[in-house]
Amino acid sequence: MKLKALKTAFPYTIPILTGFCFLGFAYGIYMNTLGFSFIYPLFMSMLIFGGSLEFVTATMLLSPFAPVQVFIMAFLIQARHLFYGISMLDKFKGMGWKKFYLIFGMCDETFSVNYTANIPENVDKGWFMFFVTLLNQIYWVLSATIGCIIGSLLQFDTAGISFVMTAMFVVIFIEQWLKEECHISSLIGLFTSIVCLIIFGADSFIIPTMAVIIILLTVSRNKLEQSDNNINIDKTCKTAASVYDND
Repeated sequence: MKLKALKTAFPYTIPILTGFCFLGFAYGIYMNTLGFSFIYPLFMSMLIFGGSLEFVTATMLLSPFAPVQVFIMAFLIQARHLFYGISMLDKFKGMGWKKFYLIFGMCDETFSVNYTANIPENVDKGWFMFFVTLLNQIYWVLSATIGCIIGSLLQFDTAGISFVMTAMFVVIFIEQWLKEECHISSLIGLFTSIVCLIIFGADSFIIPTMAVIIILLTVSRNKLEQSDNNINIDKTCKTAASVYDND
């Protein structure tokens, strides 16, 4: 049962393996440029397992001790996981002890696979989700650790490597923009960031930006969902009209 679930889960994680190897490797090198040994990315990847949060945590470790600010920052960065968890409540029923690890290891990519995968009826869903989660975390932990080790052994110019975190968020934004039909949520994030940057300055704008974005998205949730529904209806009508014209 377990082996069959593992064999079924592995192909779903291959695209994630490719992305995690590159990004995790860059994260490991980034940690090395900040002066951390491979022990830090190893345990941070094991215990935090949140790519964007780990990049931010790396810089916060070098900042003055501010536990409240760190907690707020971590909560806001990972707040989307609250909605992931709500979406997976029914799927996690009856999972037993595996449920706790599935909750802990539910990163963006793992959620996407476990939520959308068409799991064969002869494969145990609990073990399938477990192995998807486990494999993805193994990919991330190994790539981050190896990246830091190689970064410490090889002497090469690491100037600009710190830009990898900025590049990561830019790519995420572009991918989201290309995927969505309605850009309201992306524009909310973009303009809120600009306004908060002007008001609070470069050193203090992140927390108020994320707080305002969450509030605005929560308040406008119904309108955004209605807009998505209207777009889907329009697409359906256009498809039907196209089929009718071809006939």
